[in-house]
Amino acid sequence: MTASMILSAWFTDSLDEVVRRVQRSLAVVQDGRRGGGAGVVWRPGGYIVTNYHVVAHIRPQRVVLGERSLPVRLVAQEPAFDLALLQADDPNLPVALVADTHDLRVGQIVLAVGHPWGQRGAVSMGIISSLGEAVTIRRPPGWRGNGWRRSLSAGQTESVPIIRTDAALAPGNSGGPLVNAVGGVIGINTLIVGGDQGVAIPSQVVNAFVDQRLPRPVRESFV
Repeated sequence: MTASMILSAWFTDSLDEVVRRVQRSLAVVQDGRRGGGAGVVWRPGGYIVTNYHVVAHIRPQRVVLGERSLPVRLVAQEPAFDLALLQADDPNLPVALVADTHDLRVGQIVLAVGHPWGQRGAVSMGIISSLGEAVTIRRPPGWRGNGWRRSLSAGQTESVPIIRTDAALAPGNSGGPLVNAVGGVIGINTLIVGGDQGVAIPSQVVNAFVDQRLPRPVRESFV
């Protein structure tokens, strides 16, 4: 066996392990009749992150992880960042490994995982093509805010930092993870631009959203 064959086999085995790890915390978001998109178990307690546009026009009723179908409730949503937070009826779901996104590099290998065209747990590979850009998202009419970034009113816009990648995305990838080569989630896949470029919301933005919406732990005080 040549060195290139050994390297290829090692790379394939490594990616296989990464994909298996990521798929354990990958959800299908359903409205009771069909899949609406993907989601990622982001925090202990059954908290799942997905895109706002995945749940904007449906009432998410269940999520599917592996062979399990679980009831779910909507905890919070933020149209300005195209994010929504759900909670499944199981506090012990496997939580994704969320990576630090401050040291990302253009050219870094990434994987997009989701359910494109109904193919559950499908994977595409690419690279980070650009960083630090921002897209402007307009709040929908009638939006009154839900406790985060409330200062923006309906019709106003906000710039959101993004990760661009050439990993192939399709309907069903929305809300799924963009991960690095070791399986750390660096973003939530959100939209396609220019026909062949995927856009993900970075994990640090997702963390800020989740931190604002989850109940804060009670701290003991001593006299």
